[in-house]
Amino acid sequence: MNMLFLYDGKIITSPLQGTVLDGITRRSVLTLVKELGYEIEERALSVDEIMEGSTNGRLQEAFGTGTAVVISPVGSFCYKNNCVQLGDGKPGKLTMELYNKLTAIQYGRETDNHGWITHL
Repeated sequence: MNMLFLYDGKIITSPLQGTVLDGITRRSVLTLVKELGYEIEERALSVDEIMEGSTNGRLQEAFGTGTAVVISPVGSFCYKNNCVQLGDGKPGKLTMELYNKLTAIQYGRETDNHGWITHL
């Protein structure tokens, strides 16, 4: 699973190196967020940034992407006996918009303008 964060109004995700895989779902989501007008920054986000950003509101949403989960929202983070909640703990607006858009394309409810679907 690849993690993506809506942090300071832009998408932050780890660069493709080490154990970060160039997953199809990750690529698809990055394409969709670009189309929605979000800036994408590929860099490591430290645990301290995640915890502080969750507390001060700079981290608005977080979600994982992967073939089995499509998009899986994150409602809270815990580190060293400290737990912080993102927003109201429910899936964020962007997370749900991306999930709905991607699954609509996958199931043929929305036109695939990217050539992602292969009909058998």
